[in-house]
Parts: sequence; structure tokens; C-alpha cells
Amino acid sequence: MNVKLSYVNGHIEVFDGVGKFLFSADSHREAMEEVERGLAVTVAAEENQAA
Repeated sequence: MNVKLSYVNGHIEVFDGVGKFLFSADSHREAMEEVERGLAVTVAAEENQAA
């Protein structure tokens, strides 16, 4: 997933590849963990639909 992280007023805002706001996080690390967790959930859901 292509994301953009922006530091805004003391927190990180995460946007998708087309600029849609996804979520905010307290730190860069937290934002990346959430992105990775979201990717894992998306892949698992896609695998379940294919089965």
C-alpha cells in the first residue's frame, strides 16, 4: 500500500496513494505499525474471499 505520512500539529496523519485521509497516529513508528497491521488484515481478508 502506498501511503504518505505528514507531521501535523504534533501527530502523524496518514493518507493513501490518492490523498484520502486514513488515520492519525502519535508517532511515525505507530503509524507504520498501523499501516503494516492494515496490510496484514487486507491480505487475510482477500485470501478468505478467494477460498
